[in-house]
Parts: sequence; C-alpha cells; structure tokens
Amino acid sequence: MKRSVAVLAFGLFAALPGIASAQDADAGEKVFNQCKACHTIEAGGPNRVGPNLHGVVGRPSGSIESFKYSDAMKGAGLTWDEANLDKYLTDPKGTVPGNKMAFAGVKNEQARKDLIAFLKKNS
Repeated sequence: MKRSVAVLAFGLFAALPGIASAQDADAGEKVFNQCKACHTIEAGGPNRVGPNLHGVVGRPSGSIESFKYSDAMKGAGLTWDEANLDKYLTDPKGTVPGNKMAFAGVKNEQARKDLIAFLKKNS
C-alpha cells in the first residue's frame, strides 16, 4: 500500500512541470495589456503604432497592407507560428534587427506562452 501511494505521489509530482508550463489564454490576455498601447487585437481593429494583431498566428510577417512596416520586418520572411512568436517576443530587436518595435520583449517564459495562447485564441 505504501509503495502504491509513493508511486502515485511521484507520478503527480512528475506531471507538475507539464501543468505549470501549459498555455493559459486568459492569463495571456493580462499579458497583452502591455501590448495595448501599440496594438489592437479585435477583428477589424485599427492599426496603431503597431499593426492589429487579430489573426497574427499563421500570418506572414509584414503582411498587413494598411500598415507601414519597417524594411526589416517586410524582409524578415517569417510566418508567425508559435516558435517564431516565442523567439520574437523574447527579443524583438535580436530576432528581426532593424524592426520598429520599441519593446524590450517578454522575458518570462510562462508569460510568453500565455500571450501566444491568447494570440492563437484571437487568430
């Protein structure tokens, strides 16, 4: 019996890192508050200093015709999948040198995952 409890406890403990790293779109909406000064997220929303981000997941970089992107972003050749968003949101200037975004990035990994989940929910 003690062995069964120990095995069960170990299994639950081993599962915790996966639970802790799950994406949470609701938490990501709170992270998106940092982005609202420059971006909108609603469908058909306006561009601001940065482009509207509704539908960004799966979209090619620099592809909204009504937004004036930097040459660096237009020539980046990225598709905004989870991996590219994670890299860009970690270090925008390092990922696309010469882009116009004056944001240092989201350094907290869980916050980035949550933000990406929120962006996916709105794509």
